[in-house]
Amino acid sequence: MNKKLFYPAVFEEEEVGYSVNFPDIQGCITEGDTIEEAFDMAKDALGLNISYMRDTKKDIPKPSKPTDIKTAKGQSVVIVELDYAEYLRKNESRAIKKTLSIPSWLNEEATVAGVNFSQVLQEALMMKLAK
Repeated sequence: MNKKLFYPAVFEEEEVGYSVNFPDIQGCITEGDTIEEAFDMAKDALGLNISYMRDTKKDIPKPSKPTDIKTAKGQSVVIVELDYAEYLRKNESRAIKKTLSIPSWLNEEATVAGVNFSQVLQEALMMKLAK
């Protein structure tokens, strides 16, 4: 899957705020009190729906061309960009078990010191990857 996804969304001004729906992704709707909040919520809704489709092995639809989307009065088509890798970094909390080897003396010293091995490995990997 590409790191960045671009989907057209239909923004509609409401009495209070904006509603947003993605014509290509059934049930992907959200809202916000301001245009900025609606846009942020749209990125979250898109990320959540794409993650669900991926996890359940459903086909992820190709985005429509913005010019192919028909709008009504008060509606606008807005392209929403989702950096999927960044979305996962911020929202994915699923843990994956890894088996690794360290010298026995290091294991003993770290255990005595009360080191959380998982936390240390996560911190080291994030520093190594500079993320």
